[in-house]
Amino acid sequence: MGKIVYLMGKSGAGKDTVYKQVLENKEIEFQKIIPYTTRPIRAGEKNGMEYFFTDEDRFLELKEAGRLIEDRVYHTCMGIWRYFTVMDDQLDPEHNNYLMIGTLESFIRTREFFGDDKMIPVMLELDDGVRLQRALDREKIQEHPRYNEMCRRFLADEEDFSEEKLKAAGITKKFVNNDLQECLREIMLYLKGNL
Repeated sequence: MGKIVYLMGKSGAGKDTVYKQVLENKEIEFQKIIPYTTRPIRAGEKNGMEYFFTDEDRFLELKEAGRLIEDRVYHTCMGIWRYFTVMDDQLDPEHNNYLMIGTLESFIRTREFFGDDKMIPVMLELDDGVRLQRALDREKIQEHPRYNEMCRRFLADEEDFSEEKLKAAGITKKFVNNDLQECLREIMLYLKGNL
């Protein structure tokens, strides 16, 4: 029986980097579950790699077909953006281990869909000042930087990942990402003990 390792953390905590490194680590084989979004593609992203970039019509079509595992909507400074996970061909949870990346909210909804016994949460933490600088550096390289949206996300994360919400979701194990290699070593040890 496969498991779903769910990587989450506030914006700028290093989720994308840790995600790529865990996938490249050959000690444990993971399949990717690529989420969908209606937000605009960022510089350096490729459709089908970080996300499947789609539109509102496709979202409604998948919802109507009953294929959504979880979905979230954000009223951003740039309009409404949806993020969602779809039960599609990339999933065979009975036979494969998967690595997902998302928010606390999406973790909870995915756990409700698949069951607690299928899920292994991995929560990343990092100093707020470092996270903010990383987010700013990432935004600066965009063709059209959206600093107001970056700030909105940063502030929203304070509420979305509050200690009360983490506790209510049963998230007790956290990994501090001050040193990437040490963080990855701790995560891999944790995963080996839980898969």
